Amino acid sequence: MRDAAASPDVAVVVITGEGRAFSAGQDLAELSDGRSHEQRQHDGFRPFIRALESFPKPLIAAVNGLGVGIGMTMLPHCDLVLVSDAARLRAPFAALGLTAEAGSSFLLPQRMGWQAAAHALFSAHWIDADEALRSGIAYRKVAAADLMNQALALADEIASVPVASLVATKTLMLDARVPSSQAARAREDAVFGPLVGGPANREAVAAFGEKRKPDFSGL
Repeated sequence: MRDAAASPDVAVVVITGEGRAFSAGQDLAELSDGRSHEQRQHDGFRPFIRALESFPKPLIAAVNGLGVGIGMTMLPHCDLVLVSDAARLRAPFAALGLTAEAGSSFLLPQRMGWQAAAHALFSAHWIDADEALRSGIAYRKVAAADLMNQALALADEIASVPVASLVATKTLMLDARVPSSQAARAREDAVFGPLVGGPANREAVAAFGEKRKPDFSGL
């Protein structure tokens, strides 16, 4: 993304995944690997989010399958989101004894509306392509086989505009959004860190590894 941002030959970027997932999110085994939340943040999450939220050119997400955790919370940072009819999204944080990330406590209510975002963040339920479109996470739903063709056609349409105009317009849009999303991330980091490794988080991760339903009744 940094290379694309700096290249005068790049007008638009399309992000997609391979196989059955757009992004499966964080490896939950990492939550019990002994590193602190703060140490883990510097391995890629923070640099990625900084590049994502400040990307100065049009950014299209082509969601080809499962989008879990960052696979969902990165989407409101994108300018246009296309979802295949096989896409399923989930913000699992509350169910893991954690909280929102990537500025999603601000960006998801802004994109989806308060009630839809509250349901997504509180319940950690799966969101299919139709709900993603209806709630405003997605701009367009397409057949899986046609996802990349449509995403690239949309990119070509946008790329016909002068790059300088695209960058100027995106900058104006970011100037209104980024301060709020950065402030949301700072608030999230302050709350997220202490929850990592807490009783609810440990039980949720253990239950995931043991393929059972977590039991939070004794917490």
